[in-house]
Amino acid sequence: MSDTEHGHRYTAELAGQIEKQWQDVWEEQGTFEAPNPTGPWADPQGVAEREKVMIQDMFPYPSGAGLHVGHPLGYIATDVYARYQRTQGKNVLYTLGYDAFGLPAEQYAVQTGQHPRKTTEDNMVNMRRQLRQLGLSHDMRRTFATIEPSYYKWTQWIFLQIFNAWYDEDAGKARPIDTLVEALESGRVATPDGRAWAELDATERAAAVNARRLAYKSDAPVNWSPGLGTVVANEEVTADGRTERGNFPVFKRNLPQWMMRITAYADRLVDDLERLDWPESIKLQQRNWIGRSNGASIRFDVENHEGAQLEVFTTRPDTIFGATFMVVAPEHPLVDTLVPDTWPEGTKDAWSGGATSPREAVDTYRREASRKSDLERQTGEKGKTGVFTGAFATNPVTGRRMPVFVADYVLMGYGTGAIMAVPAQDERDWDFAAAYDLDVIRTVQPSEGHPENKPFTGAGVAINSATSGLSLDGLGIEDAKVKIIEWLEANERGSGTTTYRLRDWLFSRQRYWGEPFPVVYDENGEAHALPESMLPVELPDVADYSPKTYDPEDAQSMPESPLSRASEWVSVELDLGDGRKTYTRETNTMPNWAGSCWYELRYADPANDERFVDTGCEEYWLGKGRGFGKGVANDPGGVDLYVGGAEHAVLHLLYARFWHKVLFDLGLISSEEPFRKLYNQGMVQAYAYRDGRGQPVPAAEVTEREVDGETVFEWQGERVTREYGKMGKSLKNVVTPDEMCDAFGADTFRVYEMSMGPLDASRPWETRAAVGSQRFLQRLWRNVVDEGSGEVTVTDAPMDDATKRALHQTIDAVSADFENLRFNTAVARLIELNNTLTKLDAVPREAAEALVLMTAPLAPHIGEELWKRLGHDTTLAFEPFPVADPAFLVQDTVVAVVQVAGKVRDRLDVAADISDADLEAAAMASERVQSFLEGKTVRKVIVRAPKLVNIVAN
Repeated sequence: MSDTEHGHRYTAELAGQIEKQWQDVWEEQGTFEAPNPTGPWADPQGVAEREKVMIQDMFPYPSGAGLHVGHPLGYIATDVYARYQRTQGKNVLYTLGYDAFGLPAEQYAVQTGQHPRKTTEDNMVNMRRQLRQLGLSHDMRRTFATIEPSYYKWTQWIFLQIFNAWYDEDAGKARPIDTLVEALESGRVATPDGRAWAELDATERAAAVNARRLAYKSDAPVNWSPGLGTVVANEEVTADGRTERGNFPVFKRNLPQWMMRITAYADRLVDDLERLDWPESIKLQQRNWIGRSNGASIRFDVENHEGAQLEVFTTRPDTIFGATFMVVAPEHPLVDTLVPDTWPEGTKDAWSGGATSPREAVDTYRREASRKSDLERQTGEKGKTGVFTGAFATNPVTGRRMPVFVADYVLMGYGTGAIMAVPAQDERDWDFAAAYDLDVIRTVQPSEGHPENKPFTGAGVAINSATSGLSLDGLGIEDAKVKIIEWLEANERGSGTTTYRLRDWLFSRQRYWGEPFPVVYDENGEAHALPESMLPVELPDVADYSPKTYDPEDAQSMPESPLSRASEWVSVELDLGDGRKTYTRETNTMPNWAGSCWYELRYADPANDERFVDTGCEEYWLGKGRGFGKGVANDPGGVDLYVGGAEHAVLHLLYARFWHKVLFDLGLISSEEPFRKLYNQGMVQAYAYRDGRGQPVPAAEVTEREVDGETVFEWQGERVTREYGKMGKSLKNVVTPDEMCDAFGADTFRVYEMSMGPLDASRPWETRAAVGSQRFLQRLWRNVVDEGSGEVTVTDAPMDDATKRALHQTIDAVSADFENLRFNTAVARLIELNNTLTKLDAVPREAAEALVLMTAPLAPHIGEELWKRLGHDTTLAFEPFPVADPAFLVQDTVVAVVQVAGKVRDRLDVAADISDADLEAAAMASERVQSFLEGKTVRKVIVRAPKLVNIVAN
């Protein structure tokens, strides 16, 4: 057939034309706009009783580099799922916004002088174009960016709700701050120093209230990078104690910062994981991050310091008889108090670090420790280091004199910042004791054969654990814990305690490109929340977007935000209820996490200017017992399906859960959790190539050829090595959706991404392999449309039984696959059915239409086009998904296995309803079976129709 006779062939060019046309239609007709139960988008007929599904992707950041083919993997999957749910008659909320505040845009602004808003908005324009060409069925009315004042007005408003709330332990929830004043007045809640509320002056009362706010200002140990001029989060610090961006040294400093009291919610954040449909691996990471531990707090008196005590938390109080020294973090507030002028008697040479005095030793060590990240301090690959403070503590149980060391493997942020060291039962303590010539006393009986030169960390009975009036010897760990805690409490030396690894959330950044705080300070430095009428507090324009930077080694420097230089904005006259006064604005900004802490709520009602979300809309889309929570016991509510990368397993999810719970406690929303079901998609990996210097070279320019039977790779005539890694700019192995759409069309790209493997698994990218997906769509096209004339070729003749059976079994299987996000197997089944239809002389309309409807969630553009050509004048987006006829799901034949002497000797295709007698006769008639029975006597025949015959012979 000539090229002109192929004028209607489904090529990349024709696919592109079809895709653009349907994208325009969807946009013009608002096809995917989901009605709300109330407000301006309410359906006149009402949707309150209509079943709904809310599907959400994790917030993307609009990068200047645009998307590569790995980015849309989750978006295409959620789109397929959203389209399928619409065919089930569901009201589907599916949209996408942009997490547009952040460091990359600000750094680009620093380099170019271009406002970060301009850069970010340009990036969003490009990203919207790329997403549109993929045919994603987003409700575009609901899209927004965190940088829009109309959005961050409500981010600021939520901050104020948190600021104006406290956690009432008696009620087990957050309550408005005025109820705290009532509790302080009545004495139900004690003041910080125990005095009656009436005895406190105004300043002291304000301090008492501020001390319990859920958002508060505090001196906190932070990662200060003078070279960057800002505080950085733990996750932004490399293992060697330097900034991820810029490679500057990081120092631990106590600086005034805004904090969020997330620790008040630690128990609920752990316990409510059981109510969520999340991967167990993600739940485990959250539990480990929160780090809830049960044990005991124990107080150790410090020699020659009357009243001074070191308090430790330990999960193994039963090992206290083996505590031979103590260790405090370099940042511990008692360090300065403990250190004497001279080395005391009993100081060993190994303890002093060669210093002439304890002060010299401790100061030197603390400076060195401040240069290390928490991760580096914990892993301690170079061995444990520390120095004697010159102080001794007393073991409250044994009376033993215990030297107190400063060591960086103890972190101030965990526990109390001090530990009792039991080297016989802890590897880190053992290594430290070996390095510093410290005693080791075993308090748990090691298992038989355990090496003498190693600590024993397993379970066993207590040994060497007795003193006057107390003996743990012979007890197992749990019984010993109970007994020692009883003793500690009876003797007022400690108590049973639950502690957490989780620390309060550092909520300040010395950055420009972030949400301003809705807070001002008076002449006394007291913080005042702005009223809602003054929101949003918009970012001012500044000439310099850089925070003030210092010599990278200047650890004593202080942060100075770019906003602090906007003097006209910083100093402001306001009337906050007691006349106009001059106030100073907060010049830090919120961290990039803030905007993504509540965006699921705004998607439900983004046009609302009066409230962050309408109560009816929130209850409908996220409320308990609705959507996927219908009929689920103890359902917490939330988004029905939330899809994103596992890299956000802890921080984003934890922070969003915290904000959501506060809003629930304050009666502002009906759902207790933001995300009911979580699914983590895998990543796309691709080959990368390096030259002789180890530098990446453009993967697209690499050629391969055979040399002496071996495949070699070359770039510009030079041999290069091949490796496998995550797709990205750094490895120069990026393939963009634009390239794929140009070469194959968006539908082919979508089908290929969904066919590459299970959605939650990483998958290798191979552009050439997309040809298989293209051929599937081309065959589908040919099964409906004549490539020469463009005429529809399907027949209205009825299907034969074999075709009906193939069709209905595919419908049944693909329905289950879509429902359970098994898109790769759905594609395989559709290809198989398509091939079955291809072999027919003419394709029955009933089969063609069902196949088009089933393929449409994966390849919506060709689906719409074929549906229209098949004679339908409305979109197939809401057409009911085909329903399988149970009569055609019963198999006609099955494979029966025939064993002789326990080994499979033949397989027979038999009727599904075959009798035992007929199956035995068929097995015995098999030539293969008879060849294995030759010369043998059949002793017994076991028949399990229709699938098994076992012949026993000898």
